[in-house]
Amino acid sequence: MTSSAFTRLGRILDLEEKQGWRNRSVIGGMPAMAERWAADARAEDVDPLLVDALVALMSEFDDAEEETRPAVASRMRSVMAGDMDAVQAVVAEAGEEPLDIPPGDDEPPDEPPDEPEQPVEAPAARPASRDQGPGLGSVYDISDYEEEGEPEASVPPPEPTHVAQERVRKQQAAARRSPADLQAEVTILPGVGDATAEQLARLGINQVIDLLWHLPFRYDDYSQMRTIDKLQPGEQATVIANLWDVHERKVSMNRTIVQGILGDSTGTLHATWWNKWVIKQLQTGATMRFSGKISLYLGQKTIDNPVFEDVDEERVATGRLAPVYRLTEGLSNKRMRTLIHDLLEGYADFLNDPLPTEVRGTYDLPNLATSLWQVHFPDSHEQLQSARRRLAFEELFYIQLGVQQRRAMLRAAAAQPLPLDDSQLERFVAALPFPLTGAQERVIDEIRRDLARTVPMTRLVQGDVGSGKTAVAAAAMWTTLLNGAQAAMLAPTQILAEQHHRGLGNLLGQLARPDGQPVTVALLTGRVTGTEREQVLNGLAGGTVDVVVGTTALIQEGVEFNNLGLIVVDEQHRFGVEQRGALRSRAEGQPHLLVMSATPIPRSLALTVYGDLDVSRIDEMPPGRTPIKTKRFYPAQRERLYNFIRREVDAGRQAYIIYPLVEESDKLDVGAAVDAHKRLQEEIFPELRVGLLHGRLSGSDKDQVMRDFATGHYQILVSTTVIEVGIDVPNATVIVVEDADRFGLAQLHQLRGRVGRGEFASYCALISKAGGEEARSRLRALEDTLDGFALAERDLELRGPGDFFGTRQSGLPDLRIAHLTDTETIAAAREAAQRLFGQDPELARYPLLSREVERFWQGHGDVS
Repeated sequence: MTSSAFTRLGRILDLEEKQGWRNRSVIGGMPAMAERWAADARAEDVDPLLVDALVALMSEFDDAEEETRPAVASRMRSVMAGDMDAVQAVVAEAGEEPLDIPPGDDEPPDEPPDEPEQPVEAPAARPASRDQGPGLGSVYDISDYEEEGEPEASVPPPEPTHVAQERVRKQQAAARRSPADLQAEVTILPGVGDATAEQLARLGINQVIDLLWHLPFRYDDYSQMRTIDKLQPGEQATVIANLWDVHERKVSMNRTIVQGILGDSTGTLHATWWNKWVIKQLQTGATMRFSGKISLYLGQKTIDNPVFEDVDEERVATGRLAPVYRLTEGLSNKRMRTLIHDLLEGYADFLNDPLPTEVRGTYDLPNLATSLWQVHFPDSHEQLQSARRRLAFEELFYIQLGVQQRRAMLRAAAAQPLPLDDSQLERFVAALPFPLTGAQERVIDEIRRDLARTVPMTRLVQGDVGSGKTAVAAAAMWTTLLNGAQAAMLAPTQILAEQHHRGLGNLLGQLARPDGQPVTVALLTGRVTGTEREQVLNGLAGGTVDVVVGTTALIQEGVEFNNLGLIVVDEQHRFGVEQRGALRSRAEGQPHLLVMSATPIPRSLALTVYGDLDVSRIDEMPPGRTPIKTKRFYPAQRERLYNFIRREVDAGRQAYIIYPLVEESDKLDVGAAVDAHKRLQEEIFPELRVGLLHGRLSGSDKDQVMRDFATGHYQILVSTTVIEVGIDVPNATVIVVEDADRFGLAQLHQLRGRVGRGEFASYCALISKAGGEEARSRLRALEDTLDGFALAERDLELRGPGDFFGTRQSGLPDLRIAHLTDTETIAAAREAAQRLFGQDPELARYPLLSREVERFWQGHGDVS
């Protein structure tokens, strides 16, 4: 029976002949398959002499020129046919002892010689006479000068014309290059015309430097690629293989499919594409990367409709990492890789490194040119990690330097000191309807110390929903007005502003100013108009209003303060940096700044987004709070939840039902509030009053719906995430979140915080049909903990800093490579920035670094 190893080798030789003997039928050439092929052949009990001879011929085939490979292939076929003369010849060429091949039945054994033959001594080599004519002994014969016994020196073959032309072209192009080219349009690059430039522009690549910073989003690790024999039916897999054959096959009157045979040194894989036009993109003999689902048909492995792309053959052969880039239509990964490789070759030496030498040395960072080479074309995993760490450090270093600059700017102007003695603080605490927690007392002490100095306070107070941030802010306002200054609180919504106005009015209204007059707390929103608005504006300008709570109406023209000493920003991530800065500009001097967030901020964001702020945490909940019970449900369990809501309503409680969309979408299979509200009111809860709230309602309509729910007019409120912030209804005990997997963890935690604000047991039900492990793990995390800080860290890992807040208002420039979960690199960059800024605040000794920091932060303004 013919060996299957021989059959496979025969197919490869057939394909080589078909492809013109280019040694492309096996990835990495014949030697790449030799070891595995030999093991398979020996396992089939093939004669070891034949195996060794064929392995030697595979190596010879790899070294041979294309025109001599047919002869090597013919010898391989002879060996596979059992021709022992061919085997003997191979072994003799390899310098082995002659094989002891037993004679055939019809061949007499050789007669041994009577006595051993004496070796014939070769004549000594001597230089030829110089008076000979041209020929072997002419004066042009280099053998005249060779030492006895040494082989002739090999003379390299002449350089092919096209290679020489390409070399000269590159030398001429190199002579014309200059550093200014990095800022030029990409059309100055060889082979980049208007069409390619348009494709690159769609990827945000307009200048040459942009192409260098178009970093790979992943890598193909050719040292870890699996071979065909390791593929298992039923799995999604990726394999590097050679396209041995491809053809069309008509399967019906109007349908044609494309079939191909993929091969590597371990076996074959039959591929099928259902789109006949794909054949135009496939070329027999090409080595490509194929990805798809593996199946088994009649004992043969198959791959259905695989996605394919070119591979870097040199990196396949050497088992290295190959970059994979974001692409656009008409631009292949191979083309992008070539453009960037040529660009690095030509321009890497022109790159000036903005990181100071001492910083690179202290933190063991490679220079910029090396880092870009290694991040695009890494020599190893270790080199790649080193390059990525350097580039990430650079971005985080720019962030920290920008933060240091803004912190210094904030503190450059002196603020009015606002001291508070213990007796005055005791008056405030006595007016509270509840005792302060230890965390609240600690944060108030931190704020007291800040306010007493002439250096402006810039402090972030973060705490979970219901942790008592408003009471802490009220203590700061009390301190301010006792010193004859005014306080302003900026809230993101009308309803939240009204809520704060009521709470602060009730609390501070019990207290009196030093002159004996009652404390005045005013409200200024878009709905405050006419005479009422004039009175508030006059009170602010004249100093009779001590505290004002408002929305963005506070930063409109015409709002002037008599003596603004403190700004409190609630849910500060809801505001753009321009709005935050505009309110600060209303003060004549530099006011103290207190920002509050109910979204727990991960430590890494506290060091970056809020790096110019001192951070306080209220990490203790008031006593007596009943923990919210959280559980995941499947869509089939909705009726059970509806019955539970009825029981809660019958007991006098209220409920929220949250949907991710306002209206149904053809593209997304998720719930929508408008359609659900109609069904819930008419079919599920016809006996109850069901309200509807979403972002498309006008501001006044939204406020009215929220008020109606807060006063008990609606027993159930169907809403989108508009209720995430700004509604406090202690009577609400149930929140049901539909398609919960569509929300981030921080957002779900905020939604959950809408219940559990009163004395009653509260519940959060998460409905999700998602089966993915990531979605399941996120929902499990929410079931397992009420710790908003732990959930925030997890959420940041899954999403970027902008999306972490549900908006793009993180205040940070976009990051190419750094991650805000990399606390180790953040800490190193922060340490380096603080040291450098302390030595040279103006960065006068580092002009290139100064320009890069300015460019990095351009358009992002005031972080806080």
